[in-house]
Parts: sequence; structure tokens; C-alpha cells
Amino acid sequence: MPLFAVICRDKPGHLETRKANRDAHLAYLKETGVVQQAGPFLSDAGEMCGSLLILDLADMTAANDWAAGDPYAKAGLFDSVTIQHWNRVIG
Repeated sequence: MPLFAVICRDKPGHLETRKANRDAHLAYLKETGVVQQAGPFLSDAGEMCGSLLILDLADMTAANDWAAGDPYAKAGLFDSVTIQHWNRVIG
């Protein structure tokens, strides 16, 4: 299956939104079973400020649907979300 990189940037000042929805977000990652790698971006101060996820899905439509179902997205956390087809070369 193709891989997709989902690059999310949080809205400024929304760290509490991230924290309040983190458990639901992590549960979604585990329940859907399509996440190959995931982790937060960190600000210079070391605070979470976005996300990078690598998804194993059939196509871009499925990747968009998955991203829209993320509890973080539903909570309005993200300022931007970019989904890009990605090819693993190492790892």
C-alpha cells in the first residue's frame, strides 16, 4: 500500500486544545491500525506544536478521510494540514 505523510501545524496558542484531546488522538492512532510512525513537532521551548504521521493507506482519499477523523482535527487544533504521498527509502 502507498504511504502518506500527514504534516499538521497547530494554531498558535492551542497547546491546551492539544493536551485536552491527546488521549482520544492516541486512541485513534492505535484503533485505526494504519499509522506507521507518528510524533509531535516541538517548538524552540520544547512544547508540542504540530504533528507528523506516516500512514499506510490505499489512496489519497483514504488519507484525507483518516486525517479528517483525527480527534485533533475535529477539535479545531490545526492551522494547516498537508498530506503528501511519501516513499520510504530507508527504515
